[in-house]
Amino acid sequence: MTKWEYLTAPILTHAAKQILDNFGSEGWELVQIAPGMNPENLVGYFKRPLP
Repeated sequence: MTKWEYLTAPILTHAAKQILDNFGSEGWELVQIAPGMNPENLVGYFKRPLP
């Protein structure tokens, strides 16, 4: 059975693609995006398999 590690991280709307590409290159898979504290920010929930 696969074991996962999880991460939550802020995603700035003006740099979302760059931020998501960076996490993706480190093996993180985006699970969900939720509204942040203000309209400029979102919160990303990520997971990746444990080594």
